[in-house]
Amino acid sequence: MPPNYSVSEENYIKSIHYLQQVNEAVSTSALAEHLNAKPASITEMLKKLQAKGLLLYNPYKTFRLSKEGNKVALIIIRRHRLWEFFLVDKLQFSWEEVHEVAEELEHVRSKKLIDKLDAFLSYPKFDPHGDPIPDANGKINIQQQLPLSRLPLNKQAVITAVQDQSSELLSFLSSLNIVIGTRLEIKRRLAFDNSLEIKCRNKQAVNISEQVAKAIQVNPL
Repeated sequence: MPPNYSVSEENYIKSIHYLQQVNEAVSTSALAEHLNAKPASITEMLKKLQAKGLLLYNPYKTFRLSKEGNKVALIIIRRHRLWEFFLVDKLQFSWEEVHEVAEELEHVRSKKLIDKLDAFLSYPKFDPHGDPIPDANGKINIQQQLPLSRLPLNKQAVITAVQDQSSELLSFLSSLNIVIGTRLEIKRRLAFDNSLEIKCRNKQAVNISEQVAKAIQVNPL
């Protein structure tokens, strides 16, 4: 079992892991912007993480998580996504409500509790937003998917994930009864602004913007 880290340290580790999905080499300025923190505070924390063997510096002042740092990040992500699944599946939270609650619960560090929670939930592979849940060994399932904006016309697909998880977007999708697992197809592309007319099963066609379509991930059927 890895040593305990402070809430602040865990937040930094998870944020660096997130930024690494976009650029493997993370800059201090990018991390400061993501955390809305002062560069001086960022530098101080990075030194602490490096001293604990969780961080590696690259040329040009960029950095990335070490092997141990990535391992810790996946443990934190596992806790967060399992709690999100629990809140939606067992306590009937809506998917736009769970992120902030899970942000607090993810710092409960009992491995036994998290493993029992995983078993209680029947080992879910994905959270309510379609993000993969790391298993107890840090392994994750990668599903085949593409942005809805790239789906061919009149091709049926199922929604697998939503990449922009702002409460505003999730609430908007909920108002259209669009959730993970929803089947839909694109009926029309509007040249004026690249918005889409989409049709879900047994429902009226609706229009969504290109920005929304890019945030929705689908698996063609």
